[in-house]
Order: sequence, then C-alpha cells, then structure tokens
Amino acid sequence: MISSLHSVRLNQDLCIGCTNCIKSCPTEAIRVRNKKANIIEGKCIDCGECIRKCPEHAKKSVTSSLLEIDKYKYKIALPAPSLYSQFGKNADIGKILMSLKNCGFDHVFEVSKAADIVSDFTRDYIETSEITPVISSSCPVVVRLIQIKFPNLIPNLLPFNPPVEVAAKAARNNAMRDHGLKAEDIGIFFISPCPAKVTTLKNPIGIEKSNIDGMISFTEIFPHIIKNMSEEKLPFYFSGKGIGWAKSGGETSSLRINDYICVDGIENVINILHDIEEERLSAIQFAELLSCKNGCVGGVLTIENPFIARSIIRQFTENYKDSEQSNSCGLMPEDTAFTKPIKKKCVNLFGKDIKVALEKMNEVKEIKKKLPSLDCGACGSPSCQVMAEDIVLGETTLNDCMVLFKEQFEKNDKE
Repeated sequence: MISSLHSVRLNQDLCIGCTNCIKSCPTEAIRVRNKKANIIEGKCIDCGECIRKCPEHAKKSVTSSLLEIDKYKYKIALPAPSLYSQFGKNADIGKILMSLKNCGFDHVFEVSKAADIVSDFTRDYIETSEITPVISSSCPVVVRLIQIKFPNLIPNLLPFNPPVEVAAKAARNNAMRDHGLKAEDIGIFFISPCPAKVTTLKNPIGIEKSNIDGMISFTEIFPHIIKNMSEEKLPFYFSGKGIGWAKSGGETSSLRINDYICVDGIENVINILHDIEEERLSAIQFAELLSCKNGCVGGVLTIENPFIARSIIRQFTENYKDSEQSNSCGLMPEDTAFTKPIKKKCVNLFGKDIKVALEKMNEVKEIKKKLPSLDCGACGSPSCQVMAEDIVLGETTLNDCMVLFKEQFEKNDKE
C-alpha cells in the first residue's frame, strides 16, 4: 500500500487488473497481482501517468480541499501560471485572480513572479557552471526520476527551488512584514496542475520543510472560480516570460540563451537523460525537461485540453512579452537555493548483502532465459526482466507467464 507521502493513490475496489498502468509507469513501480494493481512506494515518482491510462479511474491524486484554508487566520493562494489557461481563449487574468480570491483567500501571490526571479538567478548560474548541461529542477517528477534511474546526473540539477517554493517563501515573508502575522497564522495554498507537486508538500526536494501548507488541484478549485467570476479584477503580474513557464519551452525562453534543449513527455525525457548520461549533449548549456506533454498545461489535474491550453499561454506570453518586471520580493540567490543535498534513491532489490544480491541476480539471468522476452505485461509485471526479478523475490512464478502457459497447454493437448 502506498503511503501518505505520495499523492497518487489506488482504489483497489475499482481496479480490474487490466495492466494498462504497468505499461505506462516510467519507473516500473506497478504490479498486477491477483487481478489488482499494487504501487511500489520506493519507485513511485507521482508522475500521474497511471491516472491518465486507467480506464476504470482506479488511480487518483489526493489533494487538499478548499475547506482546509479555514484552519488559518490569513490565507494566501499561489496560482500556477498554467491556471490562466483553463478558462478559454478570452480569459482575463485579472478576473481569474479576483474570483480566486473570492473563493476565501485574503491574498493572491502569483507564482509567475517567482518564475522570473528563478530565471534571473538561473541565467547567472549557467554562465559560471562547469557542468553541462544544467538540468532544470522545476519539474519534481524529473528530479525524482533522476534520483531513482539516473543518479549520476544529480550534480547536473539546477540547485534552486522551483518557483512555487520561492513564491511561498516570499508570500509568507511579505504577510508577516505587512500584517504583523506569525508564520503559523498564515496558510499558503498552491493551486496545482500536478500530483508530483502535491507530493513535494510532505516529501520536499532540496529543503527540510516545504513553505507550502496545502495543494489544491485545478479540478477542485475550477468550479469555485467559475461560480465567483464577475467583472471585478485584481491587478496581475503581467510578465510574459513568467507566465510562459506554464508551457513547454517557457523556462528556457526566459533565460535568453542559445544552447538549450526543451523536452516534454516522460518517455522523451527518459531518452534525453540517457543521452546526457552518455555525454552526447555536453555542448548544451541547459536542459528543460518536463514530465507532462506540453508542460504544466498538460498536467494530470488540469481541465482544459493541453494543446488549447498551450495556445492560450502562448498568446499571453505574446501579449506581455515586452513587460519587464523587477525582483520586487527582495530575494537573493541564496534565498532560493537548495539547503539539503539531493540524494540518490536506492532501491535495493535483493538487499544490502552483496554476495546474496549477486547470487539472486544470477538466478534472474537464468530465469530470464526461459521467458519469451515479449514484455507483454500479461503476467502483471511490466517486462520479462522485471518478471524474472519478481520470481526471485517470490512475488510470482513462471506459471504466470501467459506465453509459457499457452505453449505448455498446446504441448499437453498434442500429447
């Protein structure tokens, strides 16, 4: 059973054991046993691909309820820039923000402000970095993927917190200064398009404790914003570059550099990470890697079609492309930097005893030779290699291989 540290959860009552999820999981974190899926906690990166692929809606993302904001004396909403893309091509950002505030918040602090701050510091960091390419740390799925499958690339990660954490820190500091509030009186809620960002609340990356108190999904907040929509507007942070972070390529375009790549979609990201690991992209300065196709506008918790949403964000970036904004938050690079090292996440498949592990790995090789190498997933494991490992771990047997079962059945039938 997956723990409360993860956002992605499985409802076994709805699961029919169809194996769609195991084929889409980038870290092979799902198995189907006894006609039910199981998520291996240590391998899950909360990308939400299983949520997308499950025809029975047995996977979901656990997020905060809007009612939770009432626990705090002063409530601050942090809207992701991708939120602006969810209300059609004629959306008015000022109206969206006012409606969001009318949902019960005392203040709205736009994450796009922090995006510009991180862009400024990133540009300076890249100019002096001896490691190439520097890999963006804005997508928590990619960071966790690197921790599990590409630990050699951890030094390549940009050592800055993503804009949402920077925004939360600035928003809390401002509220304490301007209203004389105690830190614990302030509730900061990120309006999130993504399960992995929800996970960073309880399981943060690069810091001991998140600055965020809750994560409310687009799907949760959307009807409330629609209900409260009026002609009233809030002034908004009209930076095309900051808003552009919502779509793939937005972060890199804000850096004003030439030697970069931007890759979206988890499968494409994995291929690029292999290339970086094999030093094929050392001439590239920066790599913007995003788990979701089209970027955050394609997050699992969004409403709008991601291609339409991307087009809307593109229009906003065009409308405000000449709007230069300053770092009004007074933050320095050290205020945004990681304070805790990013470490490799070891999945010790066969334990820490090297001798025992080697023996079991040899067993895996022998069992793998007996399997058809079709990687069909019908056995409940994502590949024949993983099935061989699962057999050694005692989680399944050769009898669960449908191909071998069929061959044996046909052989017995002939006899």
